[in-house]
Amino acid sequence: MSHSSPHEADEARVSGRSAAAFPVPRLPKVILLATLASYTGINIINLIGQKPSPLVIALSCTTILLVGALQWYHSGRRAPLTPWWVRALSLSVQALVTYLPLLFFGVLWGSMAGFLAGSMLLLVPGRWGWALYGVVGLSMTIPVAAEGLPVVEVFYICQSTLLAGLVLYGVSRLSSLVDEVHAARAETARAAVMLERLRLSRDLHDLLGFSLSAVVLKAELIHRLIPLHSERASHEVEEVLSISRQALSDVRRVARGYREMSLKAESSSARSVLAAAGIDVTLDLAPEAEQVSQETDTVLATVLRESITNLLRHSKASRCTVRASVEGGDGDTVRLVVRNDGVVRDYLDRSGDSGSGIGNLRRRLDAIGGRLVVDEPRGEDGEREFRITASAPRWPAGTRREEDGAKSSAVFPPRQFDPQLP
Repeated sequence: MSHSSPHEADEARVSGRSAAAFPVPRLPKVILLATLASYTGINIINLIGQKPSPLVIALSCTTILLVGALQWYHSGRRAPLTPWWVRALSLSVQALVTYLPLLFFGVLWGSMAGFLAGSMLLLVPGRWGWALYGVVGLSMTIPVAAEGLPVVEVFYICQSTLLAGLVLYGVSRLSSLVDEVHAARAETARAAVMLERLRLSRDLHDLLGFSLSAVVLKAELIHRLIPLHSERASHEVEEVLSISRQALSDVRRVARGYREMSLKAESSSARSVLAAAGIDVTLDLAPEAEQVSQETDTVLATVLRESITNLLRHSKASRCTVRASVEGGDGDTVRLVVRNDGVVRDYLDRSGDSGSGIGNLRRRLDAIGGRLVVDEPRGEDGEREFRITASAPRWPAGTRREEDGAKSSAVFPPRQFDPQLP
């Protein structure tokens, strides 16, 4: 017995809800069928009104049903996608059963030419289709003029043929478009599931990577402190509990789509964690760098958190510098630089998962018109360093520019490791 994966189950549930809310629309097909039945019925009534012999009635009805069947096929969604020779063959057959009966029934058969005119629009692409559509309409003037009917009758037959072709073309295209939209609904639902899954994985990586790395770091510190410094070990345990509660709060915010972060609060958290790891920290945050939009503040805080996470997991740094400044002629760009001296070529992350944090950061900055640069410059002492530079507009397009000092803690709630967090 086969079992579906959780991802497939999610897609099936979304597709199922979509299908339940929006059942397959059958009304356009019913309208198309009713239109074809009406036109064929009118032609049958016109022929029977002439009181022909039973044999003629049987042959004419058979031919009319054949024309209707061909038109039903041509009006289908897949007919325009068939090879050109298939379309040419079916149109040739329809033209034969459209024009040949004119020799026996005269103008009474003229209404059937509307089917052929519609088929030309459906199966022949571009200008050629419209040209053949017009040729079919004009061709109906020949049998009418041959019978010596007034000019008004000639114009009426031509106009009714063209009108019937337009009606059949419009109804057929409507039915095909409805089918295409319904077929695309499952793909749309699947894409929505994939995008939401990507958002969750990205946010969980960005938010929990730092917290879990800090928990591991402090747990190792506690393990070393317990035999010698029990009081400090107890204090570190409290911080581990606080970080764990914060991680739980982050998960809940991701689940409900609330992911606001503050660069100032993340800087304080980074100082605490790096100090516990024995790393010298230099923080230099310009006051103007904190006066930015909520969206930019969150993205820069995410960059800082991921940078510290990478430092703890992928390097052996002894010092780290974090600087945030405002640049540009109008001071409309904020620049965050995080650099450390922990580049070790033979260092391997023992977790076995190098993560996708840098790629996530680039996507976040691209979304607000920013830019991320990762390089390894030489420090003042000539040693190679690892540097992450994030540049972003203080007020991205579509956000309201706040006055200096207008940002409050209500907009950017503090994210310190509070033991009272749920």
